[in-house]
Amino acid sequence: MKSYVVIGMGRFGSEVARQLYKCGCEVLAIDMQSELVQQISQDVTHAVVADSRDKEVLKMLGVGDFDCAVVGIGDDLAASVLITMNLKDLGVPYLVCKAHDDTHQRILEELGAHRIVIPEKENAARLAKSLSSPNLLDYIELSEDYSIVEFPAPQSWIGKNLKELNVRAKLGVNILAVRRDGKLDISPAPDAAFQNGDVVVVLGDSKALKAVQKL
Repeated sequence: MKSYVVIGMGRFGSEVARQLYKCGCEVLAIDMQSELVQQISQDVTHAVVADSRDKEVLKMLGVGDFDCAVVGIGDDLAASVLITMNLKDLGVPYLVCKAHDDTHQRILEELGAHRIVIPEKENAARLAKSLSSPNLLDYIELSEDYSIVEFPAPQSWIGKNLKELNVRAKLGVNILAVRRDGKLDISPAPDAAFQNGDVVVVLGDSKALKAVQKL
């Protein structure tokens, strides 16, 4: 089970925390406001009232042991920068930060954030889904049941073609495209073999897509 610490329980942070928890992840939610922590407490693994600007507080909470941290504070630039620096110093392996605008984004990039999100450009549910699936490169939800996902071709597919794999019949998914060397091949030929480094774009229901990503 992957573990996440989400800091800042505003609209964006709380939604990311809830969606990650729904995806089966361990989630620690942190905010300075007790009412916001109370609101999220039933929807995550743990929720605490704490000042994330204090590195010693984060250290006590063990945030360095989490797989990923999401900083959902975007409006307060000083707090966002300080918390990001704290998380980097504590050795969090993967750091996702909310940015208020392009300037804020550039600052976070300089600090070493691995992924920066401007909420107006990226949906919280989509972010949570892509973070919680280790092999998932992109995710588009079409409905409650069906989605399009993009992920590296499974090793068991390498050297085989679509005709041999017969994924529609065996797995219940449709391969819409294959990305190779930066180029997207829409409707790939059924006799074209998959190669190392290929990325597949697949359409299917949630259950089938989850099974394919485990191959």
